[in-house]
Amino acid sequence: MKLKYLFIGFVLIFLCACRNESHLYKIEGKQIPVTDSLETNAEIEAFIKPYREHVNNDLDSVLAYAVDTYSKSDGEFNTAIGNLMADAVYEQCNSIFKSRTGHDIDIVLLNHGGIRSIISKGNVTTKTAYEVMPFENSAVVVALKGKQVQELVDYLAKAKRANPISGLKLVLKDFNVKSVSIKGKPFTINKIYFVATSDYLYDGGDNMDFFKTNDGVYTLDYKIRNVLIDYFKKKDTLNPTIDDRFIQLKN
Repeated sequence: MKLKYLFIGFVLIFLCACRNESHLYKIEGKQIPVTDSLETNAEIEAFIKPYREHVNNDLDSVLAYAVDTYSKSDGEFNTAIGNLMADAVYEQCNSIFKSRTGHDIDIVLLNHGGIRSIISKGNVTTKTAYEVMPFENSAVVVALKGKQVQELVDYLAKAKRANPISGLKLVLKDFNVKSVSIKGKPFTINKIYFVATSDYLYDGGDNMDFFKTNDGVYTLDYKIRNVLIDYFKKKDTLNPTIDDRFIQLKN
């Protein structure tokens, strides 16, 4: 009997302990704005200083010299800066693509909106490349049949923008396609063309849906920003021009 009462006592003590246990039921937070008024930590600053200086030295390293200032608003259908970017992609990527596939790139197509800064007259640095192309977009080559290339041409004619192109020459009259040539030869519908572009556009960016139907895609593992950096180093002096690769004939 004593054992029975002892057991009941233990149960009552246990229940009381559970009943008195505190529970978390509310969490409160406080917003602390990050401003210049916050004190810096000297120890942390000393730790990151050499890394910051290393990054800044890399970004400020001079790669080339631009003879003028170039902006994506300089031309109606093609711009010097856009031509430079498209030509850079062709020049830097074609040898890589050909070594892997035995084929040459036929066309380069980038997007006008992807040019995010001007190239100022004077020294061109690594930072310039990051400003012009701040995104992590990489170059890809897409195999397109003539039908899809025709859709690409129609897209450019309808967009009426200076989307950067290389290898392709497009002439409009009254905003209708008058002539199309690729690497100096007339465009033919019964052929597969290799189009270099960015992975963003290949995935349908800027409504470039003609890339969805293709005969293969080749990833080059080459960021377009790095394409520019390597191109700047190679060229030393930048002097791109507006030309006749994409024009609208005057009446």
